Amino acid sequence: MTCFRPIAQTDPARPRGALTLAGGWCWFAFVEVIERGHREVIAAAELPEDMRARLTAQRPALHGLGWDMPRIMGIVNATPDSFSDGGSYDPVAQARAIAVDADLLDIGGESTRPGAATVPVEEEIARIRPVMAALQGLCPLSIDTRKAPVAAASGAQMVNDVSAMLYDPDMAATVARMGASVCLMHAQGAPETMQDDPRYDDVLLDVYAHLEERIAAAEAAGIPRARIVVDPGIGFGKTQAHNLALIRGLSAFHGLGCPILLGVSRKGFIGRIGAAERPADRMPGSVAVGLAGVAQGAQILRVHDVGATRQALALWMASTKGTI
Repeated sequence: MTCFRPIAQTDPARPRGALTLAGGWCWFAFVEVIERGHREVIAAAELPEDMRARLTAQRPALHGLGWDMPRIMGIVNATPDSFSDGGSYDPVAQARAIAVDADLLDIGGESTRPGAATVPVEEEIARIRPVMAALQGLCPLSIDTRKAPVAAASGAQMVNDVSAMLYDPDMAATVARMGASVCLMHAQGAPETMQDDPRYDDVLLDVYAHLEERIAAAEAAGIPRARIVVDPGIGFGKTQAHNLALIRGLSAFHGLGCPILLGVSRKGFIGRIGAAERPADRMPGSVAVGLAGVAQGAQILRVHDVGATRQALALWMASTKGTI
């Protein structure tokens, strides 16, 4: 297979003929063509017409959110065993506090950290239902679940499925029936074992191909591409080297024609590289990697530290674009 990675830039000195990336804040004049065993750089003008359209088209607004600026998805864990903050706060109070700076809230009742055990459907619904009910109308809500009954019970506008709707065969039909949007994430293996020995032929191409297949499956189930978000799944069945390769090549995923969600907040590789053993100490590294994604046009950052990320984005946009 072949994928095309636009070499994203934000410099105000934009050459004639440069193309706008996904209708957003980045532009590109060159593209890296990536095939198995071969890479080369071509001018943007040499792109196949269909891929040029995919890479440049303005993504349709979703739940009232346009993609003219990066958006922040705040993480709300209604779980006792989240890797970062499980059981350490009241999820409703936390959600109301971070909603001031968040564009969406992502509520989860089952931890999918490495080694996490599966939670029964009834228990997961019991965890998320009061949280979702208390937050309705605050901002668009996403439910972080792999299970169709949980999605159906949530009343959420978005379903964030780390299995890309492969865990539960009823999920695609449920999302279509709900009229919800869906975030399709790549993961290799189940949470219990995904970090045992993850391997890829070429991690960027393998993840891209998987997401392309899952988008096709979603569309076949009646979910239009305009309601699909993609996530390369940093830390889900990936080594540190895999994670870094995906982050460096993130702009290639614009070729799928969907908004890109980047979820790196407080993850293990940030702690290892940044010498921060405790997840709560990984905010600076999380913001740094998030901004690296925004510099490649990633439209959504899924984060724990919403206020710090909002401040960083405001300064990044002001210093690169001259606007707030």
